[in-house]
Amino acid sequence: MEKIAGKIVTHEREFEGTISFDPNSGLITAVKEGIDPDARLFSDGSVIFPGFGDIHIHAREDVSGKHTYKEDFISAGNAAINGGVIHVADMPNNPVPPIDDETYSAKQALTKKAPIHITLYAGIGPHTKPLTKKVPYKVFMGPSIGELFFHDNPSLEEIIKHYVGQDISFHCEDPEILIANQSQPTHEERRPKEAETVATDFALYLIEKYNLKGKLCHYSTKDGLSKIIAAKKRGVNVTCEVTPTHLMFDTDMLTETNHKWFQMNPPLRGKEDREAMVKGILDGHIDYLATDHAPHSIEEKQKGTSGISQLDTYGLFVTYMILKLNIPMTTIAKICSKNPGEFVAPYLPSEFGKGVGVINEGYAANFSILNLKKPVEFQKSMVKSKSGWSPFEGFKFPGSIEAVYFLGKEIHAK
Repeated sequence: MEKIAGKIVTHEREFEGTISFDPNSGLITAVKEGIDPDARLFSDGSVIFPGFGDIHIHAREDVSGKHTYKEDFISAGNAAINGGVIHVADMPNNPVPPIDDETYSAKQALTKKAPIHITLYAGIGPHTKPLTKKVPYKVFMGPSIGELFFHDNPSLEEIIKHYVGQDISFHCEDPEILIANQSQPTHEERRPKEAETVATDFALYLIEKYNLKGKLCHYSTKDGLSKIIAAKKRGVNVTCEVTPTHLMFDTDMLTETNHKWFQMNPPLRGKEDREAMVKGILDGHIDYLATDHAPHSIEEKQKGTSGISQLDTYGLFVTYMILKLNIPMTTIAKICSKNPGEFVAPYLPSEFGKGVGVINEGYAANFSILNLKKPVEFQKSMVKSKSGWSPFEGFKFPGSIEAVYFLGKEIHAK
């Protein structure tokens, strides 16, 4: 039996306590108030959170192997550990997308070598049907990276009809608005706010009509968030994510030098939208911090490829949220641990006991331990992702990552 002790934060409370766990079973055996003298003590600014989960990444590996130069399941796993993350969910826009039982199982077999747990989304495309087993799905409503998308809403609805009751995440950008703006001079103007807000209306309509468990990915607009809040109030089963970049950066911060590095879909928005995303977290309307980690090579970024590599800095960004954005630590435990844990719970193998994202007896002994008194300047040399770069290079975070535990064992990025 092993024990760790110190300041523990869950989605419900903060307390000084001791967690006992079995490194053989990988499960928590007891949680109690007070510090056991024989426990490993994390003190002086350290905070023990339930293990963080990033439910929106692009690990790039599939059976074709065509994109493993960008990332693979081993390097994505190490980037996650480096960022204090112990489970991720990987998106399906691969050269060979997981869209049926056979392609899903083939890709899932590749995840077994990863140093952490990886949940896979199955893709929804113009000719797909639901898999025979329960999985989460992802749909790109308009053109993005990859070929798995729709050109108009009627063809999307024709396919969604087959997915009644399923767990579907939406990339909300309206295809017709994207096509109408494709000749605009900047990336931000080619993918305007209206593309997200109009697509949000249609996604909410589909979620309600077909009784979906809906999630809207990488949310970025104030007007669209108000639509999500209204839908939740009327009982629509919908949640939403926000990325670190949409919480920290906006179009006022773009320069000729950094513009290509901050190109992503959806793009950065104005200050008002960024502030609305922060308020959305504080008010409890945003459900997940998810990076949309999109590792492209430095050469690809210089040529204008959309996507940002940011799995390595997940936990460091959490220290920024706590110490600079004044987000309560119980809220952090909710959007980084509890909610991601609930999202992947239906798809976890039995070794995770009652689940992840909670510090309670019978749950996986997964912990993300931060030090809020030890700042760190993030350097290019600290990147574990194969992409080899980060938008946060040279940024001084107000805290650091003290330790990461996965199934009862302390793990380190390689």
